[in-house]
Amino acid sequence: MQYACANCGIEMEYHEAGFLFLHNEKGLDLPLTGSGDRTEEGLYVLPYDNLDDLYEKLSEIETTLVNEGWTCSFNCTEKPGPFRPSKEFMDLIKYREMVKLIQGGQFKSHLQPIIDLGDFSLFGYESLLRSNSGNKRINPGELFEAASRTGFHSMLDQKARKSAIESRQGQVDPGTKSFINFLPSTIYNPEFCLRHTFKIVKECNVNPEDLVFEVVETEKIADVDHLRSVLDVYKREGMKVALDDVGSGFATVEMLSLLQPDYVKIDRSFINHCDRDDDNQAFLRKVMKIAGELDILVLAEGVERKEELLFCKDIGIHYAQGYFIGKPQEEAMEPFAETQFV
Repeated sequence: MQYACANCGIEMEYHEAGFLFLHNEKGLDLPLTGSGDRTEEGLYVLPYDNLDDLYEKLSEIETTLVNEGWTCSFNCTEKPGPFRPSKEFMDLIKYREMVKLIQGGQFKSHLQPIIDLGDFSLFGYESLLRSNSGNKRINPGELFEAASRTGFHSMLDQKARKSAIESRQGQVDPGTKSFINFLPSTIYNPEFCLRHTFKIVKECNVNPEDLVFEVVETEKIADVDHLRSVLDVYKREGMKVALDDVGSGFATVEMLSLLQPDYVKIDRSFINHCDRDDDNQAFLRKVMKIAGELDILVLAEGVERKEELLFCKDIGIHYAQGYFIGKPQEEAMEPFAETQFV
């Protein structure tokens, strides 16, 4: 049986009705009730009329399919398409709307302003994934999770980076930073996997120093050495790196000395009412002390009130972003365009 590899550029073609093919190298009997023809090669062929019904039917025997090593395929004719392990195959059906989104590249980057708290001037923008299909919002974590489960993480990784870098053109001036999210779990070999990103940077004539690649979903990172190797490759190419959500999950302050990013972004839960919450104030001062010792710049995210902004400035936090400063927009907006802050 031949397997398809989405990471190698083979796109997934869905058939809402057609034929399901199941194969087992051990020659086991089909663990599925109902009619199904068996070919001479030990391949079972079953017709189906609806992908949702097919997924529900396979879910009932999922454990058996996985444990016995079954592979699956489907097609609109009685000739099988590429075979995949049963778990991956089921995820491809479950997450098919996201897979179609990834394959079609139906997303773009919205830009949220980041300011320098020294003088409240524009410092940069964070690029955030949004759908090109109407007003549907995308949760980047969920999208990357679906991509990882279905084998499309490399394709998504490349398209998302391309969208973020290209969003600078005609909108963001040289010298203004772009913060671009990435999941280290999608980068198996940084020397190889990041070539596409570096190529786009050159093609778009972007100064590498204007790009900050930001680690997200940090609570899922299990291999610190791997993450450090990814950050090192970015730095070697002249780019900056940031650690997101410091204070929650994996990204504790203890990681700062191990990873030594250029920037750390403090989780919004510690910014919320920091002007009057003693615990949040203590945490923020702790981060500032450690970051100062390691020469790391600090960014407060999730700023929604003037009082929070001023407190962050008073204790020396370098940068800030949040709805009070500006919401993500398709077009790059100046800070405080929708507030009365002076």
